[in-house]
Amino acid sequence: MDFVRPEVLQGIARFRDAIAGVGVSLLGFYWAIGSIGFMSIVGSSLVIAGALLVFAGIQRGRFRSATGGAGVVHVDEGQVTYFGPQDGGSVVIADLSKVELCPSNHGAAQWVLYDPATAPLYIPTDAEGADTLFDVFSSLDGLQTEKMLAAMKSRRKKHVVVWQSKPVALH
Repeated sequence: MDFVRPEVLQGIARFRDAIAGVGVSLLGFYWAIGSIGFMSIVGSSLVIAGALLVFAGIQRGRFRSATGGAGVVHVDEGQVTYFGPQDGGSVVIADLSKVELCPSNHGAAQWVLYDPATAPLYIPTDAEGADTLFDVFSSLDGLQTEKMLAAMKSRRKKHVVVWQSKPVALH
């Protein structure tokens, strides 16, 4: 595919979920208007499912940033692990108390994951596999996805608290 510019290929890869949703919706629309009975119902369902996939795919695409940063992120069995060139660590997702987005003077911004039992975990937004953090953050109770995406797009030079757990009442 030497005839396609690399920026276009990166854009397609970034929004691949939304593009798949458009394809599912088009197939569903074709079945919905071109068939009768059961296939028409299946087609209508696919149109709805495709529209939801487009919505989620656009959010995921906005979350994905450049790649090629330092380190690798691995999410497995309720735990986020970051393997960096100089540092790294892991946090348990259920134990997270706060998630921040911190700008960096040199390179990409960093996610900071706070777990009271461990030191804060700094993960560059452009690290290999950092896009898997979207699912982790989406599972956090009360996270506002649009606020998180706006913070990523903004070029402010201050820490932004993206999510914080609710304090536990002792009585």
